[in-house]
Amino acid sequence: MATFINNQFLLHSATAENLYFSYAQKCPIVDYHCHIDPKDIAQDVVFKNITQLWLSGDHYKWRLMRSAGVDEQYITGDASDHDKFIAWAKVIESAIGNPLYHWSNLELFRYFDISEPLTSANAEKVWEITSAKLASGEITARSLIQKSNVKLLCTTDDPIDDLRWHKIISEVPLFETVVLPAFRPDRIVDIEKGGFVNYLQALGKSTEIDIMDWDDLKRALRERMHYFDTLGCRIADHGMEKFVFEETSDDDANAILHQRISHPKQALTKEQIAKFKTAIMIFFATEYSELNWTMQLHFGCRRDNNESAYRSLGINTGFDTIAGYSDFVEPLANYMSILTMIGKLPRMILYSLNPNDNAMIDTLIGCFQDGSTAMKVQHGAAWWFNDNMNGMQQHLRSLAEQSYLPGFVGMLTDSRSFLSYTRHEYFRRILCNFLGDMVERGEFPKNMEILGKIVTDICYTNAMKMFTEEGN
Repeated sequence: MATFINNQFLLHSATAENLYFSYAQKCPIVDYHCHIDPKDIAQDVVFKNITQLWLSGDHYKWRLMRSAGVDEQYITGDASDHDKFIAWAKVIESAIGNPLYHWSNLELFRYFDISEPLTSANAEKVWEITSAKLASGEITARSLIQKSNVKLLCTTDDPIDDLRWHKIISEVPLFETVVLPAFRPDRIVDIEKGGFVNYLQALGKSTEIDIMDWDDLKRALRERMHYFDTLGCRIADHGMEKFVFEETSDDDANAILHQRISHPKQALTKEQIAKFKTAIMIFFATEYSELNWTMQLHFGCRRDNNESAYRSLGINTGFDTIAGYSDFVEPLANYMSILTMIGKLPRMILYSLNPNDNAMIDTLIGCFQDGSTAMKVQHGAAWWFNDNMNGMQQHLRSLAEQSYLPGFVGMLTDSRSFLSYTRHEYFRRILCNFLGDMVERGEFPKNMEILGKIVTDICYTNAMKMFTEEGN
């Protein structure tokens, strides 16, 4: 059978091939947003079989399997790892048009030297080959990172995490990848959620601060941010369904926080929730600006839509969707405007899960560029349901037409899998083909020096400047 993943994969012109092989392919990976557990890196985990490496925790694959009619027993249930893999093979063999088809075959090719596309016919053979390789000890968590030429990796970490695994990783000999924590404080922003007061107590315990008012909370959070900073943290991340903004003050935040602590079972009003969230998000941005961190905002998702599935399987199991919140521009613009007026707008990366928001984000970020650096405010990479070929192309086109594509900070995995670094290859091929097509159509001159720099900057240099000391 002919090799499916070949040199020309997704590259449709000589210009695209030249850009990819002369520039993009050579760039190390900066994976500035992922959900890999640093404990697995520290312990250099060895996976028993490809199901544990490939299917465990991957809600992308779980959604596709359910859509193809696979029983939950073979997804999150008690079927054997072997049977789960065979079920996956039967699904992926005909998943035409889905990015998982490309990703899966790229991963088998790059990490297991399997050039045939995965099908139900060769699934047993693939299981045997991958099992033998994994059993040899040749493939481990750290070896996969090194094989993928990952220069920098940022995990996603709760503010109360002691970050001990990051300390261990930093002392591993002959492991050259820099693994840094990223600050993810969603649980302290979501004051309306049931576990807020318990989390507040956990935060207080981790800082030895009895959090009774707004000043106590800010002091505790500052302490945690400075601790993260000492371990190299350069980026924070905020996930929210909908971005909100309401005129607020420290007095408002203090009163709302006091009410929540004093009456934990009493529901807050929508206005109170918005006021508190606005206050704490202004606080966070101000602190990030002082620390020279980058602030990521993810929004436009409605999570856990299937209540029955949520109760039985929990979060991050494949029951989230794109939300049509198109009213984010006014609150987000007001938020960034206030930060600009007080001189505390940090570098920002904005992601909406709704692809219809591309042009709105690309025009909004243009309102807050200040000339201090290229693209201080970024439109983040096509995210989650959009990190497919069409989604990436739409994102690149909108960014190029409405903003400054050469300043783009590039791709990330946003993944829990050690095999997902091929998503960078996928993006780079699509990027090079996008630029190559423009050249072939006569929309940009075939100046390989300029084009090559654009590719290198997007794939590597811009991210290194943003997330490392050498760029600060």
